[in-house]
Amino acid sequence: MFGSTVAYPYLVTPKLCIQDSDPARGYITSTIFFVSGLGTLIQSTFGTRLPIIQGSSSAFLASIFAILNLPQWKCPSEEEMLSATEDELQEIWQLRMREIQGAIIVASIFETVIGLTGVIGIILQWLTPLVIVPTIALIGLSLFEEAASEASKNWGIAILTIFLLVLFSQYLRNVNIPGCSYSKETGWKLKRFPLFKLFPVLLTIITAWVLCTILTAAGALGPTNKARTDLHVQTMYSSLWFRFPYPGQWGLPTVSIGAVFGIFAAVLASIVESVGDYYACARLSCAPHPPTSAINRGIFAEGISCILSGIWGSGGGLTSYSENIGAIGVTKVASRRVVQCGAVTMMILAVLGKFGAFFNTIPEPIIGGIFCVMFAIVTGVGLSNVQFIDLHSSRNILILGLSLFMGITIPKWFKGHPGTIDVGNDAANQLITVLLNTSMFIGGLIAFVLDNSIPGTDEERGLIKWREQGLEHNISEADESTLSSPSTYDLPFSMDVIKRHKIFKYIPISPTYDQNIFLGKLRALFNKLKPQKNNNHNIDSQN
Repeated sequence: MFGSTVAYPYLVTPKLCIQDSDPARGYITSTIFFVSGLGTLIQSTFGTRLPIIQGSSSAFLASIFAILNLPQWKCPSEEEMLSATEDELQEIWQLRMREIQGAIIVASIFETVIGLTGVIGIILQWLTPLVIVPTIALIGLSLFEEAASEASKNWGIAILTIFLLVLFSQYLRNVNIPGCSYSKETGWKLKRFPLFKLFPVLLTIITAWVLCTILTAAGALGPTNKARTDLHVQTMYSSLWFRFPYPGQWGLPTVSIGAVFGIFAAVLASIVESVGDYYACARLSCAPHPPTSAINRGIFAEGISCILSGIWGSGGGLTSYSENIGAIGVTKVASRRVVQCGAVTMMILAVLGKFGAFFNTIPEPIIGGIFCVMFAIVTGVGLSNVQFIDLHSSRNILILGLSLFMGITIPKWFKGHPGTIDVGNDAANQLITVLLNTSMFIGGLIAFVLDNSIPGTDEERGLIKWREQGLEHNISEADESTLSSPSTYDLPFSMDVIKRHKIFKYIPISPTYDQNIFLGKLRALFNKLKPQKNNNHNIDSQN
């Protein structure tokens, strides 16, 4: 989680107009840790019940930037900030935070409804590989300016960070460090530990951080060089030792239509990403394919977690972390108890005010280097879905190229021409402006419309290989795992009651939910009403 969770506030806090010396930077980091632990507990206990970590999402970051780039949320000038009182400075950033909180809460309510009603299966039938490629890829591409901005504060340290991260995660990934292990059966024995494969981000940050500390102590860096490790030390001294993150700590959230729809685009992207993570986690954990009920319940749990994240004021939403799922394949540890203990640990550490402030002393060029790799990986994950589609098809090349190109071009133009949209209503102006500033919404919408309207075979569109992969197979089609929910995905309580009463088979988030029975009843009800409408129509015609 380290690369995403700790790095997240580095991008959010400047957009919120929080000063570098403000201890609120550390408090937001602690809040992210707290809600991540809380969301992980909810997901692993009541959601899919898979060992999945919840954390801050890049999709939400892209949407939040689109909102905070609006003219009314631009930060005051440096002169205005210097002349403002402490209370005024606090109100400046908390006003923006409350706007983000309200948007996340309302948009996440839609996510809970999507999971609760079981419409996630219907939605995924329309989200083809050609739609997912630009939607996910544009999350990373839309954040390149922020990554470059952080890295440009000292390109030498940023490039070193990129080099170390590539070195540890790729070149040294199969190099294991010798160590000792003990068990009652075999006693002490030599065992090799995959250090570089497990902790590439952590090792990179520590190595670069130590180097910056040495350069700072040796006087090799100027007094204003952003690579110095003593620039933000004041936040450590001004932060409280103990501070419990609590709901509404930044004030009562506010809601605007434009911001809600902007965050809703992130919610949809997060849902698609999370469903893929559920299947990957089940496969690496040697668990059965997640049944429809577990998928519904997982999305429902993520919606609840995002609502809580908005209420607490972390500055972002939560999603499943694929990095931690990959760690299961390395460690072979897929116990939900381990994940739950980790979640509790995060919540305990979040209470330590100095803990969050400590991470804010990491030099910004190091974080910039991490961003360059992290956002590049997000882009690569999105582009990896082109393996399913036929790239010899001019139809697919048009859809793919146009959605990516326009997803970058339109937000870039509107960012340079603020106030262009004016339809005579402030709420409508904000709504349209936010959506047209959100790259993944533009690219995803164009791909969605074109791929579902331009004629093309299932093989050409990549649907056959897509279903063979299993991402949609267990959601949209009937199989054994959807008819009888494996005990792996049963709730930790009241299962006897749930299995005894047939009504739970019609509840999409129930472990005994049967999508075929539910849809069959709806079809029967529709067919029962349909003849009656026809008869009435015939009688009216005769009259």
